[in-house]
Amino acid sequence: METTLTRANETYAAWNNLPLNERLTFLPNLAQHLLENKTVFAAVITSEMQKPIAQAIAEVEKCALLCTYYFENASSFLSAKIIKTEASESFVTYEPLGVILGIMPWNFPFWQVFRYAIPALVSGNTVVVKHASNVPKCAQLLQDLFEEAGFPLGCYQNLALSSVEVEEVIANPIIKAVSLTGSEFAGKAVAAIAGKHLKKCVLELGGNNAFIVLEDADIEAAVAIAVNARMQNAGQSCIAAKRFLVHESIADAFIFQFKAALQNLKTGDIYDKATQIGPLARLDLAAALDNQVQKSIAMGAQLILGGTRDGAFYAPTLLAKVTPQMPVFTEETFGPVAAITTFSNLDEAIALSNQSNFGLGVSIFTQDIAKIKTKIAAFNEGAVFINEMVKSDPRLPFGGVKNSGYGRELAEEGLKEFVNTKTVFIKCL
Repeated sequence: METTLTRANETYAAWNNLPLNERLTFLPNLAQHLLENKTVFAAVITSEMQKPIAQAIAEVEKCALLCTYYFENASSFLSAKIIKTEASESFVTYEPLGVILGIMPWNFPFWQVFRYAIPALVSGNTVVVKHASNVPKCAQLLQDLFEEAGFPLGCYQNLALSSVEVEEVIANPIIKAVSLTGSEFAGKAVAAIAGKHLKKCVLELGGNNAFIVLEDADIEAAVAIAVNARMQNAGQSCIAAKRFLVHESIADAFIFQFKAALQNLKTGDIYDKATQIGPLARLDLAAALDNQVQKSIAMGAQLILGGTRDGAFYAPTLLAKVTPQMPVFTEETFGPVAAITTFSNLDEAIALSNQSNFGLGVSIFTQDIAKIKTKIAAFNEGAVFINEMVKSDPRLPFGGVKNSGYGRELAEEGLKEFVNTKTVFIKCL
């Protein structure tokens, strides 16, 4: 561990001194390596966390897109910002902090790493990554990938650690900041350690996103998006739609169409590009999900579809008559389970949406966009998507409020999370 951190710190001294335009030249090569080897990388993702191969390929492609985005935009984002004051000159510069620790999850083992590491590296930092223990091949493959793309040794390093060793790393004076994507529990633990040592952290934690379908919505279009919003990656996503809030006047029609669409999902061989749903990443995750479902059914939820488990595979599940007291409403369900709650008016829908400890994002489906735009501030979320599922996009800042964490990834905001925003004031005498 100490050797890895020392190397990262030594590399930082040289990497930081490279002009920005020279640091950016590594990104096209990295994107090219990703695209040329996407099927190989995707196969490793699929083998380690059971993601269907087509979705794994799409994950790798998205990483290449992120590289291209920052190659084209980082120079303008990091340019000195002129501020008019009484000074002869006054401006703000953006300088790197040093070595940044990333603590990354298994559910998107490439994408989650890239959206933290690329902005950090572009801005002049070096990174060390403690990846999830169940994706060790992905973890090492990522370091190899950066080195093969030409990044200097020490810019990106895999740090094979147990969870109990993380505190020692955060405390090390070489580490200047921490980025974590993970559970609420992990976020609180890391934030406490980072706070103890006065180190900045960005936390991207869980989500319990609402998917609101108003009475004037196009039901067929909403259902088509709902399937992907809930079932992508077998529902193992912080930004997946989890609580489906449907106006009571269209609930029966929505449930009927949603059930039919879920029944049409293709399961089977996860290396078949046609497969849409695979098993969960671990047996314990499937067991925990089933416990949430069965408790909710015992409390009165109506099982419309699924609710069965075969090892780590959990059948796409649809529950109706869900109330705010049930686990599938109050807790984050990390798997292919859709919980439907009805409402009678928009204000009730907003209240139900906000009735969560999380605040990552919300989707609203309606024909009256103007009306919803007047209500955007009423949603306690990091993102509001109208007539679309909540998704991450390199061009848009990503992050949440409440127990979903703090700080932002992606876009200009994400690029500036791990920099020293320095004020310069010059007065000619």
